[in-house]
Amino acid sequence: MPDENERREVEQVIRDAIGWALTKDFDRLYSIMAQDDQFFIFHPDSHSTIVGFDAFKCMAEKLFRGEAFKATDYAVYNLRLNFSQNGDTAWYSCTLDDHSLWNGQPGGWDDCRWTGTLEKRAGNWVIVQMHFSFAKDN
Repeated sequence: MPDENERREVEQVIRDAIGWALTKDFDRLYSIMAQDDQFFIFHPDSHSTIVGFDAFKCMAEKLFRGEAFKATDYAVYNLRLNFSQNGDTAWYSCTLDDHSLWNGQPGGWDDCRWTGTLEKRAGNWVIVQMHFSFAKDN
């Protein structure tokens, strides 16, 4: 099982998957995502599923690189993190607040449920899949 330093490293990768946007650190963003065709993200809507790192990078460059987008803050709550017995896979769940401006207009998510899986590849932890959703109670 991973030690406390490795746990902190994985937690930082999770936080940086959102926090990179505050400084638009694209190098950090891309370094912590699995750069292959198996990478995927489910977003809350049915039209924004991303399959493959190339599609992810294209989306990130198109939406976030320009001046229209400015991240303002984020918070991760109730992070639960588990590791596989051999220590090369981790999965998490948490609640996310993520806010930004688009052309000066505020937007973002509050109380978003966020889950994902990471693998340790070549000594580095990378996210291989993420799922964002909102509770829909009747």
